[in-house]
Amino acid sequence: MTSRDVFLRTAALAACAVALTGCARGVTSTPGDAPNLEKWVAEVKAKPPPPLDPLPVMQQFETFEYNAQHLRDPFSTAFADDGGSGPRPDSNRRKQPLEAYPLDTLDMVGTLGRGKALVALVMAPDKVTYRVRPGDYMGQSDGRVTAVYEDRIELVELVPDGAGGWLERPATVALDDQ
Repeated sequence: MTSRDVFLRTAALAACAVALTGCARGVTSTPGDAPNLEKWVAEVKAKPPPPLDPLPVMQQFETFEYNAQHLRDPFSTAFADDGGSGPRPDSNRRKQPLEAYPLDTLDMVGTLGRGKALVALVMAPDKVTYRVRPGDYMGQSDGRVTAVYEDRIELVELVPDGAGGWLERPATVALDDQ
């Protein structure tokens, strides 16, 4: 064994001895301290408890009687326009393939033809390309194609107005420049 190994072992033993001495000094409880602890607990228990805060005073609220039996029921659908005077989706119409996708997921990728015989090419999220002409439907809001141009498709969607009717909303799908 070298003198360095002996020095390291001696230093390690000295460090352990100092640590154990510090632990022994930290213990101050002795069997004679138990009666003092019991005396202190008894004194704390003998003190009267502090008084409780008084309960808060309850406020009196003014009563209100809802007396509107003669007014229209706000949850009734009787006020909705039941006439066929506005635009409505055709529930008997057979759905077309592009109506299964939201309008913002459809991409116009090109056109075929010229002039009034122009046909748009639209790619769906499933990577299938469809031909679209005026009168076709696309999108999930009953979007009817009104015009096809070389750079865009214009359509009109039917959206609920919140009162039982429907509103026409214009929309456009532009040519994807990639």
